[in-house]
Amino acid sequence: MKIEFGREISGDLTSAETREWLVTNGIGGYASGTVAGLLTRRYHGLLVAALNPPLGRTLLLAKLDEVSVYNDLIYALHTNRWADGSVEPHGDRQIESFALEGSIPTWRFACADALLEKQIWMQHGANTTYLRYTLSRATQPLQLTLRAMVNYRDYHGNTQSNGWVMNVEPSERGIRITANVNATPLYLSSDALQEPLRERAIAIPAHDWHYGFDLAVERERGLSDREDHLHAATFTVTLNPGESIVFVASTDPQPHLDGSAALKLERARQHQLINTWKLDSPLERLCQRPETLTFRQDRPAWIERLVLAADQFIVDRPLPDAPNGKTIIAGYHWFGDWGRDTMISLPGLTIATGRSEIARSILLTFAKYVDRGMLPNRFPDAGDVPEYNTVDATLWYFEAIRSYYDATADDDLLAKLFPLLAEIIDWHCRGTRYNIQLDPSDGLLYAGESGVQLTWMDAKVDDWVVTPRIGKPIEINALWYCALRSIAKFARQLGKPDREYEAIADRALAKFSRFWNPDLGYCYDVLDSPDGDDASLRPNQIFAVSLPGMRSKGYAPLLTLDRQRGIVDTCGRSLLTSYGLRSLAPNHLQYQGHYGGSQLQRDGAYHQGTAWGWLLGSFVLAHLQVYKNPTQARQFLEPIAHHLTAPGLGTCSEIFDGDAPMAPRGCIAQAWTVAEVLRAWVSIEDYK
Repeated sequence: MKIEFGREISGDLTSAETREWLVTNGIGGYASGTVAGLLTRRYHGLLVAALNPPLGRTLLLAKLDEVSVYNDLIYALHTNRWADGSVEPHGDRQIESFALEGSIPTWRFACADALLEKQIWMQHGANTTYLRYTLSRATQPLQLTLRAMVNYRDYHGNTQSNGWVMNVEPSERGIRITANVNATPLYLSSDALQEPLRERAIAIPAHDWHYGFDLAVERERGLSDREDHLHAATFTVTLNPGESIVFVASTDPQPHLDGSAALKLERARQHQLINTWKLDSPLERLCQRPETLTFRQDRPAWIERLVLAADQFIVDRPLPDAPNGKTIIAGYHWFGDWGRDTMISLPGLTIATGRSEIARSILLTFAKYVDRGMLPNRFPDAGDVPEYNTVDATLWYFEAIRSYYDATADDDLLAKLFPLLAEIIDWHCRGTRYNIQLDPSDGLLYAGESGVQLTWMDAKVDDWVVTPRIGKPIEINALWYCALRSIAKFARQLGKPDREYEAIADRALAKFSRFWNPDLGYCYDVLDSPDGDDASLRPNQIFAVSLPGMRSKGYAPLLTLDRQRGIVDTCGRSLLTSYGLRSLAPNHLQYQGHYGGSQLQRDGAYHQGTAWGWLLGSFVLAHLQVYKNPTQARQFLEPIAHHLTAPGLGTCSEIFDGDAPMAPRGCIAQAWTVAEVLRAWVSIEDYK
């Protein structure tokens, strides 16, 4: 699926500034901006480097202000909005087309009869961004000037210059910028400064602050909406028709300057991702039928597009004893790697795309962080000490291992992890942090204490936990049951005792019916909370139907088929939107159908009606489970194809307004949304 716009979108500022592109480097760094070239977020930039992979993300190069001179006429190709609301210049008006070719954003600027093409990508595994300019059509030479706007701040931050002086000096290949004595230098270079273009190119250091860039989206989010950037270098080159130059921004003093070779390498890497998915996925290995290949070719192009989107979240997390460790970035632009998000996303991003070796590495990497029977909730952007305020990340870890083992039958990994899994179950039975413990009276898992958010509904503003869900949340106990069945299965596979795990699971099964509310025809969200049983209609009950462990051979489901159908129907009628499930039913007094405003307003709505894309996958699989109609199940996923053209091009948003028209909100690219759509699609294909 090639995403492409003509002037009707790319030349219209209102449309072009709300469509954002993203490229990543596999170590946590990224480049991102708008089709218009306008900065609208603090998170936009051409090089946001991961200085301590996968975190330590730092804005180094904000943008290039590009100007061309052709036939003695000046054409501004860049666009800036300033603090007074003015837009100057209007380079967006020169954009004839924009396309996302693979994961490579590509612009074509029309300057009379000249056509200048720009492409952006990053070197995988390095904090290096490439911008390639090609004069693909012209009747005479074109002069191109690039003014580099730099910064040096945490990617969550905001810069007001206040007399800040950076060290800007010529280097062997261009310009070297050092923001302060402790800063990682930024190297700006170009092959234009080498033969055969050297006599037609020049790089000049500069030090000129540009004040008051307007960040419109930050204003919508109730945050500071002004920023300053330093013009630190000017590159000028004259291109003849058919010629290309590459501009490189890097933390490496000696980056590769062969733009054609670098672009070829990145395209080959993306092509390999698609081939791996087509030929090496679990479905292919399980079926081993010639007709499978034909069926794969019939997949819609938008699903192939999501395979490339999936790769953007998979990054390195090197450890002293595991330098090739892997993890998953939860979302761009502002999330790091979270334990819960990683384990939920793992099956869709890796198993469904045929990259089981990545899944294995992630599972081993996170095993090293288990403490007191718990997986970390998240790794802070600053500091190395993870936070453990989560009850479900560890249980999703079991699901991720089960998914991996079902696809690979990797007994070696199972043997390595089994002692840790047994320890996790033991900790949960006797009690660990935050009052997480097995209730011996009913075999269900209890979790929570005042002031702490432990489930995925984790919004907290200062001391206000918006959805505390203290007690026995339904999805936690569905996951607990599946974890017990999984470890019993693993024990048998390894020749170890399994009866204790089966007995605990049987107790949970026997009392799970407590969640059913016969008066309302659906499940309580939380049992035994400080305020009693919570009958709020939320989507968490869908997991009592959708989790794969519920369908394991020989295991009784947690709920009867009639009750499963009741859950699916209730969620479908009250919570389902085109892009996900609402986090709270619209008829609830606390329902909020719009997500926006200040942090207090946004977090107050985050799980109080906002629709979540990642829940769509579980709803689809639950619907398939009870209605056994793959055609209908697939139809629920089809609106995602249209969503890929805005706002995050080629990827899936984190959240959506609960009210129509369900506008996308939050992160423009969210790992578990992409993952769950992919996992659901492949599962429907595999349905028998």
